[in-house]
Amino acid sequence: MPQVRVIGDDGSQVGILATRDALAMAQAKGLDLVEVAATSRPPVCRIMDYGKFKYEQNLRARKAKKNQHQMQLKEVKMRPKIEDHDYDFKLRHARAFLEDRDKVKFTVTFRGREIAHQDLGYKIIESIMQDLADVAIVETPPRTEGRTLSMVMTPKAAKPVTGSGKTGGGSEDAPPAN
Repeated sequence: MPQVRVIGDDGSQVGILATRDALAMAQAKGLDLVEVAATSRPPVCRIMDYGKFKYEQNLRARKAKKNQHQMQLKEVKMRPKIEDHDYDFKLRHARAFLEDRDKVKFTVTFRGREIAHQDLGYKIIESIMQDLADVAIVETPPRTEGRTLSMVMTPKAAKPVTGSGKTGGGSEDAPPAN
């Protein structure tokens, strides 16, 4: 008759019992006998309400999923002859996307004879890199594909907040002043 190590419903070690006795103990309490470590010798089983356990596990998974942000790729399209106001307007939108933790793809499209002046497109891309250097880094450097020049920027990692900046100016080991 195989034996199992049993952990009670309150987390206490019950001991090594025959499988039949462990099942009877779980059924007497109206709970389930769940194998938690099959590879150990003897296998470890826990007395628990398995339905409630699965429900709480699912609840935790949904809560974790609710708090995470799925990064998206947003695109900002420009032309080589873009005016200052239009450039600023699109840059503000790109900054908002980056602050919302989304990647931004900048595309400069050349039409007709504009393809002969690709240097204008590179100047726009360079100014975008300089203007957004405080919130983003370049993930994919500028490259030309046909009549488009594109670059992808990704948000900078959020800086962790450290608690090393103490106020008060005294030593922790010093006794309090009376």
